[in-house]
Amino acid sequence: MTCFVDTSAILILLNRLDPDHKAARKQWAQLLAAEHDLVTTSYVALESFALVQNRLGLDAVRDLHANLMPMVRIHWVNDTLHGAGVGALLSAGKRRLSLVDCVSFEFMRSRGIRHAFVFDDDFENEGFVCLA
Repeated sequence: MTCFVDTSAILILLNRLDPDHKAARKQWAQLLAAEHDLVTTSYVALESFALVQNRLGLDAVRDLHANLMPMVRIHWVNDTLHGAGVGALLSAGKRRLSLVDCVSFEFMRSRGIRHAFVFDDDFENEGFVCLA
């Protein structure tokens, strides 16, 4: 199974004080043990590094870089995918929906990915199976 990894899950994995941290660690261990194909986009990687640095500090960035990101295959967002994400964002007309999420949805749909390791209701609202 291919599973998309979202920023929301990454943040919770790295934040030991988050109430969902233990559940996230358990799900992450199961994904790794089952050798699922873990994928994300360059937009999620960029967002994750920025938010982890801002919220959790440089030690957490080092952990992200050394221990989490090597387990995830990063797909670089091209002009076509970016444009599709912008179109989806503008069509949705929701202020709280991010461009990163819209690009993630378009990426997942274009590759037939149904499962996401995520703590974000927007993925479920878009019809994806959320593993959290």
